[in-house]
Amino acid sequence: MSDDHVYMTLAEGHEDDTRWAYGTGFEDPLHGVDTAVPDGVDAGELAALCVTLADDALVSAQRLAEWTTRAPELEEEVALANIGLDLLGQARMLYSRAGQVDGTGRDEDAYAYFRDPGDFRNVRLAELPGGDFAFSIVRLLVLSSWRLAHFERLTAHRDPVLAAIAAKGVKELAYHRQYAAEWAVRLGDGTEESHRRMRKAQEQVAPYLGELFTAYDVRDEVVAVLRQVTEAAGLPMPVYRPLPGSGRIGEHTEHLAPLLAELQGVARAHPEATW
Repeated sequence: MSDDHVYMTLAEGHEDDTRWAYGTGFEDPLHGVDTAVPDGVDAGELAALCVTLADDALVSAQRLAEWTTRAPELEEEVALANIGLDLLGQARMLYSRAGQVDGTGRDEDAYAYFRDPGDFRNVRLAELPGGDFAFSIVRLLVLSSWRLAHFERLTAHRDPVLAAIAAKGVKELAYHRQYAAEWAVRLGDGTEESHRRMRKAQEQVAPYLGELFTAYDVRDEVVAVLRQVTEAAGLPMPVYRPLPGSGRIGEHTEHLAPLLAELQGVARAHPEATW
């Protein structure tokens, strides 16, 4: 199966080819949306959900930013940077919504810059060091497929703000998944070396897959996507044995603290600064 065929198959249902939606369009996805928490929606649970989704996006965006000046080609450097900007945009809106409904009044900077590693609720796969290009592609394929499945469901959420954020994110995540799928096929079905590196990347990612499927009913959908891409790439479907612990309860790898130290350094050095 060619990478073009995989791209077209995964694109079914996402025919709107809007890309790099954050920062490039002029339509505010939250314009006119009622920000009051609907009756029957628990504000604490809503805030917690927004924070977890935002933490996944922020940490992933920081890892993708590390490819700036290091990607194999300029085109891929721009693509990865823009995927990171999409995720950063999602994080900003989700943090803002959390601050609106959790009673603290915190803004997006408070969530991003002034929490310690144990306060973050991102999945651990997002925080692992970037490794080589193959590892980043495998991770992006897994996380974008998983996040897209969530966001498609969240478009029907009872909170209209979260539903609007999800609807915007679906367009972005559909492209992130397609981008990763194309590269997965090229590398898996490419040279002996690229195939070897993809196999190694799969082995590195596999132990963290179990954490993605513990709290949400998206496993079958995500596994089907991964199987479709790996078959086209001539790669085996990874077998995973879940590691103990979970980033969702603040149990992280040793890699999150240095990542946050770099991310938060300037803001913490100048906490009263305005930009």
